[in-house]
Amino acid sequence: MAGISLDGIEKAFGETRVLKGVSLAFDPGAFVSLVGPSGCGKTTLLRIIAGLESADRGRVVIGGADVTGRRAADRAVAMVFQNDAHYPHMTVEQNIALPLVMRRLSAMERAPFLGRLVSGTGERRAAIRREVEEAAKLLSIDHLMARRPGQLSGGQRQRVALGRAIVRHPRAFLMDEPLSNLDAALRHDMRRELVDLHRRVGVTTVYVTHDQAEAMTMSDRVAVMLGGVVLQFGTPREIYEQPSTIDVAKFIGSPRINILPGEAGAEGRISLAGQATDEVAPRAAGPLQLGIRPEHLALATEGLAVTVRHVEFLGAEVLVYGQTQTDGTPLIIRLDPAAWEAAPSRETVRVAPLAGRLLAFDAGGHRVGLISAAAARQVQEPAQPVVRVPRYV
Repeated sequence: MAGISLDGIEKAFGETRVLKGVSLAFDPGAFVSLVGPSGCGKTTLLRIIAGLESADRGRVVIGGADVTGRRAADRAVAMVFQNDAHYPHMTVEQNIALPLVMRRLSAMERAPFLGRLVSGTGERRAAIRREVEEAAKLLSIDHLMARRPGQLSGGQRQRVALGRAIVRHPRAFLMDEPLSNLDAALRHDMRRELVDLHRRVGVTTVYVTHDQAEAMTMSDRVAVMLGGVVLQFGTPREIYEQPSTIDVAKFIGSPRINILPGEAGAEGRISLAGQATDEVAPRAAGPLQLGIRPEHLALATEGLAVTVRHVEFLGAEVLVYGQTQTDGTPLIIRLDPAAWEAAPSRETVRVAPLAGRLLAFDAGGHRVGLISAAAARQVQEPAQPVVRVPRYV
């Protein structure tokens, strides 16, 4: 296993700066996703790691070795592309074996008839066949070895592409949206299989996707990119629960996070659309943007009044779409079906954020720390020191 380190990577195409000083470090054996909207620079960054693009500035270190100036073939990494790019006239076995054949056999040994006359060719081909069979068994495609790509399903073709990468025994796997051409059900199954494969093989994996569900469910760590910079790098839970900027909060989460106008008033006490909350921003004052996930809103007798516009019943949950009656801000509420059935009205509801779940962002979109009002009072009124009275016998 090899770790990957990126130090100040910059890249421009003409006048367009695609990457603006990206620095990241991936632990050996980690599964890391680069996620962001189209055009944010994630694929360009992956191609720079692979050696398919050169950086204008910065360094790429793989396994402790600086590979910035090395060719792609000399970096010992394997890349899986969005399009599987198989040779249609070759069988599955031949497609998987191709990297080993090109690396281990000379031009003479690869010749269909003359190659058999070269001493040792048979042993080398047998060794290649054994490695191909091991990779095929690992991917559960060993029964497809005699088929050609045109006879395979989308998921089977993608497994063949993974097999071709595995037989190279790379120090890292680089995957560029490998599941985006599959249908939703197959994509869900392949996500699980890729995670299982990573656990068995244990090779550092860098995975590019615009699908946040893939990034959040498959990864040890996630890098959220926008406009050529990394906004946040952390575990899926950290990024979901503690987004560093409002852009990260808006991008991560489905349904999307609710953003509502708020304010930090006297002593930092937060009000949400004119309604007082139990949260305090010790280091902020004035207007704020307040974020609350749909599942962190609960029905209440007192709270924010919401006009219901649309309801989606999804079996295990209900999504209520509405808008606040104070200023018409759109709002999404995720509820348990039983809670929705118990609501006194289907036209207007009142909601309140769960304690400790409110997120606050300043005018620049940066996260503002919040604490509970009770904790703020303890800070303002520290506990009196305990006076110990000597005990006499």
